Amino acid sequence: MSNTTKYLSVALAASLACGAATAKELTLERIFDDPSLAGKAPVKLKFSPDGSRVTYLQGKKEDYNRYDLWEYNLKDNSNRMLVDSQALFSGPENLSDEEKARRERQRIFGRGILEYTWSKDGQALLFPLNGDLYYYQLASGESRKLTDTEAFETDARFSPKGNFVSFIRDQNLYALELASGKEIQLTQDGGGVIKNGMAEFVAQEEMSRMTGYWWSGDEQKIAFTRIDESPVEEAIRNEIYADEVKLFNQRYPYTGTDNVAIELGVVRIDDKQVDWIDLGTDKDIYIARAKWLKDNHTLSYQWQNRSQQELELRFYDSAEKTQRVAVKESSDTWINLHFDLKFLQDKEHFIWASERDGYKHLYLYKVDGTLVRQITQGDWIVESLKGVDEQNGVVYFAGRKDTPLESHLYSTPLFEAGEITRITAAGEYHNVVLAEDSKTFIDRASSVNRPPYVALRKTNGDFVTWLEQNAIDEQHPLNPYTSDLVEPEYGTIKAQDGQVMHYRLFKPRKLNKKQKHPVIVNVYGGPHAQRVTNSWRSKNLYFQYMVQQGYVVFQLDNRGSYNRGKRFEDVIYKHLGESEVQDQIKGVEFLRTLDYVDPQRIGIYGHSYGGYMALMGMFKAGDYFKAGVSGAPVTDWSLYDTHYTERYLGHPKTNAKGYEQSAVFPYSDGLKGPLMIYHGMADDNVLFTHATKLFKQLQDKALPFEMMTYPGSKHSLRGKKVQTHLHHTITDFFNRHFDMAQE
Repeated sequence: MSNTTKYLSVALAASLACGAATAKELTLERIFDDPSLAGKAPVKLKFSPDGSRVTYLQGKKEDYNRYDLWEYNLKDNSNRMLVDSQALFSGPENLSDEEKARRERQRIFGRGILEYTWSKDGQALLFPLNGDLYYYQLASGESRKLTDTEAFETDARFSPKGNFVSFIRDQNLYALELASGKEIQLTQDGGGVIKNGMAEFVAQEEMSRMTGYWWSGDEQKIAFTRIDESPVEEAIRNEIYADEVKLFNQRYPYTGTDNVAIELGVVRIDDKQVDWIDLGTDKDIYIARAKWLKDNHTLSYQWQNRSQQELELRFYDSAEKTQRVAVKESSDTWINLHFDLKFLQDKEHFIWASERDGYKHLYLYKVDGTLVRQITQGDWIVESLKGVDEQNGVVYFAGRKDTPLESHLYSTPLFEAGEITRITAAGEYHNVVLAEDSKTFIDRASSVNRPPYVALRKTNGDFVTWLEQNAIDEQHPLNPYTSDLVEPEYGTIKAQDGQVMHYRLFKPRKLNKKQKHPVIVNVYGGPHAQRVTNSWRSKNLYFQYMVQQGYVVFQLDNRGSYNRGKRFEDVIYKHLGESEVQDQIKGVEFLRTLDYVDPQRIGIYGHSYGGYMALMGMFKAGDYFKAGVSGAPVTDWSLYDTHYTERYLGHPKTNAKGYEQSAVFPYSDGLKGPLMIYHGMADDNVLFTHATKLFKQLQDKALPFEMMTYPGSKHSLRGKKVQTHLHHTITDFFNRHFDMAQE
């Protein structure tokens, strides 16, 4: 294996520096040093269609932010660069505002090749780069530029048979015939408030739907959304940078206001005629997903009502122009969306996921909507469907059957009841990618103090080869510290309603018997997130650093968090910041029973929803939390978007009291201890307005607090310099207010 690819799986968003270090105590500068020195984690790992290659994006050794396409070739067991991004385009990249926003929604950061698509035959690759499209042929090793316009091409992909490349240009849908190079403009009215084939803001940010168009398998038709943004209020949003203030006119669907008007159509490639699908009389709805059936003339789409309490899987026959509801889900709270719909090759069955029994499980249906059987069941959740071996009648899925702290790959019979078999090794957290033939899978595994390694395995679990062993040898940047990293203690606490909550406790290796230790409660606490797992996260290194300074670090996944079943989540419905705070208080009550904990020095720290939780903890539970750091917090839920906020709080018109009581402002008089608030001044997710609105209220009430703002930083406050400064600031805050200098 080459030195270039060594340590490619070191998943340190904030990495240790390269090479052996003499000091065993971590420093913030070392933790947040240049990730390129230790190797950049591979992203977007995929099998080639024939399964002979595993491809991935890897940062350049000299510039870790610029990605190239690499491959592990299973035929000769070698790693090599497949496509050098600079060979395609080497100059400064120019991106449209739409593409910048789309990347932000996808959490894609960097330059070079950031997206790629295989052709169906595995002989070609497609790259969007610098607003144009590049077509790369493996046989010749040559690439050609498919588009060369002043306009920007986005959301590009191969058609199912590889005869076309489709993309969005100037808010219209196009197809390009590869054999002739002929472009076909499939929609005409895009521009201004009209967007064809594009996902609206809430679809991207909250539904994880990054596209607005879908090819039929025979390449004869494309289903697409047409959105009209005119109903959405236009707001002026500012982003404050070090040397300028940028103003943006943005149509942002604040909760309780109008969403986009959405239509769903099917356009034929040959004559460009569009058939519009009747979505019903209720126009205030969401289109969450779409996918063609194997018959190539039936389109499935997931229709969701505004309250998100109803979800219908509808089948539209594009030949007969008729439709029917195949599956209907309903809930008294909300329905979580998923991507676990798979139509089988037999054209008679499909697999669907549902939380109807309180836990997410897989169900087998006939295409006429008849339920055949529930494939999985129990008081645990299926995370995602990974693949189906139809020939042998086996389903593969990721789930939490053994423990909610680890994700594993499992298999179970498809058509008849049978045992569920765990395939991946216990004691680790696994992210897997299954090959199309269901014979092998990519296994990216880690544990709390073990950075990820990547292996290729057979679906019986047998080891095939390393894709990246990531051995912690003498040259590994983590090696000098491994003996000093503490293993956290895991345990459970019962909530007020008897439900079991999991915690994780990092404590100093040598506890000070003469003087008790301060605690930092690190919290997120919001829905669709889980912090207490046996997995590697770069944040763990900061916890290890704080432990070496004499702190205890405590994490508790309160009710409302993810991967524990719907009942565990539902307690937050229509009132946020109540049960979550109650549960964190339970955690503090547990901490007070530990003889090495100083009950007078327990602080709370969180970011985003965790920042919101830190504020609610300081305002509502000041007798439990003596100091707090709140990062990029939501303070007023009326300032957040429709799909996320209304999912949990309902509509402001029907739950005005819930919105008022879920904001932080009614409780600010309860602030007793030191509080610091930090926020990125160009945050386009939790807008900086959330912070300034709270700043003003605290100032009007003469309540003292500290603040730190970061010009130009978005919600995640990315970058080595910003992260180093931020964590110095957080550490200094707790050191000052917990008198750590005296210890």
